[in-house]
Amino acid sequence: MTTDMTTGKKFGVGIIGFGRIGAEHSQWIAAAGGIVTAVVDITRARRSLAEARGLTTVDSMDALLERGDVDAVLVTTPTNMHFDHASRAISAGKHVMVDKPVALDLAQTTKLDATAHQMRRVLSVFHNRRWDIDYLTVLQAVRAGLFGRLINIESRLGQWGSCVGPAAKEYRPGWRNERRFGGGGLYDWGSHFVDQILQLMLPAKPASVFAQLRGNVWTRDCDDFARVCISFDNNAVAMVEINTTTTAPLPRWHIDGTAGSAESPFSLSYDTQTWANLRFTAPDGSNRLIERAQPGLSEADLWRAFQRACNGEGEPAVTLQSVTATMRVLDAARKSSRTNRSVELIKLLPPPRE
Repeated sequence: MTTDMTTGKKFGVGIIGFGRIGAEHSQWIAAAGGIVTAVVDITRARRSLAEARGLTTVDSMDALLERGDVDAVLVTTPTNMHFDHASRAISAGKHVMVDKPVALDLAQTTKLDATAHQMRRVLSVFHNRRWDIDYLTVLQAVRAGLFGRLINIESRLGQWGSCVGPAAKEYRPGWRNERRFGGGGLYDWGSHFVDQILQLMLPAKPASVFAQLRGNVWTRDCDDFARVCISFDNNAVAMVEINTTTTAPLPRWHIDGTAGSAESPFSLSYDTQTWANLRFTAPDGSNRLIERAQPGLSEADLWRAFQRACNGEGEPAVTLQSVTATMRVLDAARKSSRTNRSVELIKLLPPPRE
């Protein structure tokens, strides 16, 4: 529900940061039946773009938070600003949607959760790739038992090109290659892929993490190569790899189980339909394409669910509690890379007998 049925007032969203993704969100919000009531951005050119699209801009975050027609705030600023902007918005009595990752670390995430609980506000994270068709196809096959007992899952993105991508040119377009802004492949694609793996493996829990984060070609300040190896308490292992320094990308997915294996091809255009072409190979050498899952929630659907939650009608599609494990693994990955040691998350019990 996007309209308050007692007042007829549409759900109003204020956007903090009108970069490339913020501009995309404004269209998803409209598709969900909401309305962008105010935009704040420190860059004049981005404010002009918002105004050209018929949106109202304000000069400061305080001015945005003071508006009575802002029911919720979207935070789409660089990662290092998420905690401050989300905290201020919640404290001002606004519901908040934060683009991924929710914050720089688990400590900030926990503080945001406490503030939202205290203020009785809804706080959600835009982990929209939980509904990518390739991920849903893998999830469906795993839940159906196609692989038997899972042994190994590898989730990769490979390309020869910076993870910065088509960022807005008007404000520091290379910030994703700067550590102080929360840049690097681990926070970028990596936060999505780690989140997918952890959701896929439920109810199994991550037990330990070993990671290698390196800056080689596009940045020396943070990582343009990120490899995160995760051991789970059910004896399965997984790897997430974001390699923007390869001219020969490896498969998007590789999965091994006691009943067979599967792979899907890479796509330099990030085409999830191509990624969803998973071919299963049985132990006898026979192979076939895995049945594709039905489409998942769209970006507009995520906003509809968020709006319903803000109206007291259930939870958002992504709860903050569901991303705490993701943040814990990202923290462990950075620590592991610094120390060149595995980071233990929970005590492991002996593996079950076959």
